[in-house]
Amino acid sequence: MDVRRRLLVAFLFVAVALPLVAAERPLVVCFGDSITAGYGVTASQAYPAALQRDLDRLGYRYAVVNRGTSGATTKDAVASLPAIVRMHPAVVIVEFGGNDGLRGQPLELMRHNLDTVVTALEREHIKVLLAGITLPPNYGADYIQQFSQVYRDVAAAHRVAFIPMLYQGLVRVPDTIQADGIHPTAKGAEIIATTLLPTLKTLLQK
Repeated sequence: MDVRRRLLVAFLFVAVALPLVAAERPLVVCFGDSITAGYGVTASQAYPAALQRDLDRLGYRYAVVNRGTSGATTKDAVASLPAIVRMHPAVVIVEFGGNDGLRGQPLELMRHNLDTVVTALEREHIKVLLAGITLPPNYGADYIQQFSQVYRDVAAAHRVAFIPMLYQGLVRVPDTIQADGIHPTAKGAEIIATTLLPTLKTLLQK
């Protein structure tokens, strides 16, 4: 009887565990700086949360995870890579570089770091969506152009999904940028999610 009871318990455990495993959603990790983290807004107002709502509405069974860190640079992204890889995500949205530019970091270092991040994710067969950003006008047209070119070069070298300008939908739309002139409001985050969605959908399965 003891053996039969143990077998019954084991069978019930497997029967309960299998639906739970099947119910687990593949991950979309939003890996970035304060724009991703949701600086100045609540977690539910940051763009990853908005993206989750959009995916759920469209019937995509993915879990969106916010791995944004305020103040992070591309160097920090490289340092955080092992933790991201251990999550075994299906897709990673890479959003770094703004702090490199604002701090005047060498653009070749930024390029090298972004290349390292994308290479490491691809090595693990993780799909990548690279999101570019721009800098305030006072940084000068030449520097801004060179800064933006870094994203285009990395995306082209790896042939990954690419959004050249994450804020493209915010231009001339009122109440989308906070008073600091840098970070999106809740309304801006919703628009960023909408901007990302068409390209992200090409990497997902229903």
